[in-house]
Amino acid sequence: MEREYETGRRAVRYRPKDDPYNVERCDLTCPHEDIIARVRAELPDEDTLYDLTELFRIFGDSTRVRILYLLFASEMCVCDMAALLGLTQSAVSHQLRALKNVRLVKSRREGKTVFYSLADDHVKVIINQGLEHVRE
Repeated sequence: MEREYETGRRAVRYRPKDDPYNVERCDLTCPHEDIIARVRAELPDEDTLYDLTELFRIFGDSTRVRILYLLFASEMCVCDMAALLGLTQSAVSHQLRALKNVRLVKSRREGKTVFYSLADDHVKVIINQGLEHVRE
């Protein structure tokens, strides 16, 4: 079934057979230079986008997200987190290293014990917004 409709500046034809992903696209290639210029000026540089990608990649592992939830509740040492998650201390330490590398968690030493906590309140905001999005 083919449909055609107006999107404001140009006609768009929808052909389901041509697009197995069901994504609508323009029939004509006519870039909107004003939009392109405005958006290009607002785009962050490549290094910043790479860092952002790495940050979101970290949230792709449920163990890391579980660790962040533990740290919402309290500052904890690796052995406490391992006990709560049913994981080895080595597995928890590995995930904490990844979280620390993207500055989501921080650590402090007290004698022989290292305590971990959320780096700042932004971490809670990111997780809570993600949770709100998946619950919609």
